[in-house]
Amino acid sequence: MTRGSGSAETGPPAAEPPEARSPAVVDHLVYATPDLDRTLAETAALTGVRPVPGGSHPGRGPLPHGLKGMGGAPIHLLGLGGGAYFEIIGPDPEQPAPDGPRWFGIDALTGPRLVTWAVRVTGIAARVAAARAHGYAPGAPVAMSRRTPDGSRLAWQLTPPGTGAGLAPFLLDWGETPHPSGGALPVLPLVSLTASHPGPGAARAELAALGVRWPGEPVTAGPTGLTAVLEGRHGRVVFGRGAVAV
Repeated sequence: MTRGSGSAETGPPAAEPPEARSPAVVDHLVYATPDLDRTLAETAALTGVRPVPGGSHPGRGPLPHGLKGMGGAPIHLLGLGGGAYFEIIGPDPEQPAPDGPRWFGIDALTGPRLVTWAVRVTGIAARVAAARAHGYAPGAPVAMSRRTPDGSRLAWQLTPPGTGAGLAPFLLDWGETPHPSGGALPVLPLVSLTASHPGPGAARAELAALGVRWPGEPVTAGPTGLTAVLEGRHGRVVFGRGAVAV
């Protein structure tokens, strides 16, 4: 995908601001589950580490259109090293049902799954505009926030995530908010992140439009899916469609 070179009538295309192509790094991986307590216990047993509560969004409230399903799903975190983290998210039976289907396809899951990932950027509006100019529309950025268990408020902007149907990450800009990985998270180093897709070329084109370099081996042909290998206390653990020690 290339941009035009302009013409005598229109002049050269406007230069992208630096933040539109600034480095995009892995922010976090999202491991969604229909049974949060069971998945937390399984993760702790496999890795030797209990994920740390990271707060929750309210099940109802004035969320932007398209983000209604973010509520009613608390999160738990593990550090991955390098300023990234692993997020486990699932429904909270003690919260009211959200105003729409929960994000990440949680309501349709029959078991835990590594559903998507986020990249951290600065200047998210410029990044979205650049992606659109390169042929991919990641969605309009919206502002969100949550309270952590200690009462601190985290605020950020993001583009709406998918539901595991593709490999393109969502974009996340923390602005002035301290990054969650900077807290007292137990760290299980990320060994590898791999992916497959029925059309690897199309997946790579979306990543290129976002200005994102896939952080592992090239995307391979196959059913759409993500697989992460973490270094646990007892050895390596693979997270994909479920989790297993290797």
